[in-house]
Amino acid sequence: MLDKVALFSSLSPDDVATLERHTKTKRYRKNTVIMEKGDESAALYVLVSGKVRVYVADEEGKEVVLNVCDEPGSHFGELALLRDTTRTASVMTLEDSQFLIISKPDFRKCLADHPEIALDIIGALVDQVSNLTERVSALALNDVYGRLAATLKDIAREEDGRLITQALTQQELAQMIGASREMVSRIFKELKAGDYIHLEDKRIVLNKKLPARW
Repeated sequence: MLDKVALFSSLSPDDVATLERHTKTKRYRKNTVIMEKGDESAALYVLVSGKVRVYVADEEGKEVVLNVCDEPGSHFGELALLRDTTRTASVMTLEDSQFLIISKPDFRKCLADHPEIALDIIGALVDQVSNLTERVSALALNDVYGRLAATLKDIAREEDGRLITQALTQQELAQMIGASREMVSRIFKELKAGDYIHLEDKRIVLNKKLPARW
């Protein structure tokens, strides 16, 4: 599994195998909060199977969804391990999920033994900063449709010659763009009527370039 993790792409197969021998496997039920913003950092989590929501919430329970992950090899928690700080976001399972967990000492030993991993981490951080900058700009400057269109284009990945997202509910998308589920539903209805998108098992397929305006 670890050979699917971008952070460890520079490691040899033997090094990956060595690191994997130090991992622990843990399963969580659906709707389990496995880490909360402000928690002490102790491990890096790698998703083996399932689906999670990465989010931040205020004291009144208002949430902003930062990401929804269902791809094996997705990982989170590395920033807190590197900076000796608390978690910057919360993570909750949306399905029964399984993880490989790498402890802080093992992660840091791997980093010390293989400093080239730092370059992979820097690359991952650059991508994260770029994506967050685009998302903040979209949230600040676009209307609801603009934010939704930008988010769909950002999270869609090419698969068999098509652009397709992971499985997402309209509520999850609404939380990602700071809108109501009802508004997302209205936009979806018209995009489907215009054959811009269609759904396959809750995955959104972008049939063609989305219109500039709604």
